[in-house]
Amino acid sequence: MASPLIDTHCHLDSEGFHQEIDLVIQRAQESGLERMISIGTTLETSQAAILLSNRYSCVSAAAGIHPNYVQEARPTDWAQIEELVRHPHVVAVGETGLDKYWDKAPLDVQQDYFVRHIHLSRRVQKPFVVHCREAEAEVLAVLQSESGEKPMQGVMHSFCGKLETAQICLSLGLYISFAGMLTFRKNEDLRAVAKQIPLDRLLVETDAPYLAPLPYRGKRNEPSWVHYTNECLAQIHGLTPDEMAEQTTLNARRLFSI
Repeated sequence: MASPLIDTHCHLDSEGFHQEIDLVIQRAQESGLERMISIGTTLETSQAAILLSNRYSCVSAAAGIHPNYVQEARPTDWAQIEELVRHPHVVAVGETGLDKYWDKAPLDVQQDYFVRHIHLSRRVQKPFVVHCREAEAEVLAVLQSESGEKPMQGVMHSFCGKLETAQICLSLGLYISFAGMLTFRKNEDLRAVAKQIPLDRLLVETDAPYLAPLPYRGKRNEPSWVHYTNECLAQIHGLTPDEMAEQTTLNARRLFSI
């Protein structure tokens, strides 16, 4: 029997799944997924992720406000996020981080919320999930500023950065998660980075409905396709897909206490 997989980052509340969420969950389980973590990006999507986790035993949730939405967050939203993260089905805080690509919120506002998420993560003892787009130096500056004597508990989600960035994140205690971009034919540089990540810090994800892996690039992604990224990661590290699945699942259970 194949080793079970965990999709550590997806957005099951997305509109593209509304009409067939039961089928999406069913396909995921049939493909060997043991669990999916549905990630919040606003107060409303965090609430939706928790509702899904209440409905499906194989779904866990994360609650937070994505950097692209911090500018439009209402004053009361953060207080409600602080309550939501204490829900027993919530296994992580976020997603948080910085995004200079879309530039939808002033950087200082993004940084303020990033720090809030890190502090909240420590208080509730649940890991934080980092989004980083064209902001590696700024993300590292926040992480290094907020790092204490103990290793940080968190993950760099859908990593596509430099090896030096990954190495600093690893030194701070963070995990590195790879999504479908790892499988893209021209992403040799990213595969070279993935090869240098220690086995006990690797995670796999889909970021569904975004970033579908080969052979489905350009289509709506879904959790059942996480095995394509796992197989690519296995090949990079010279392991069988089962061995890599066993490793990444062990890592996910450890980080998210699931």
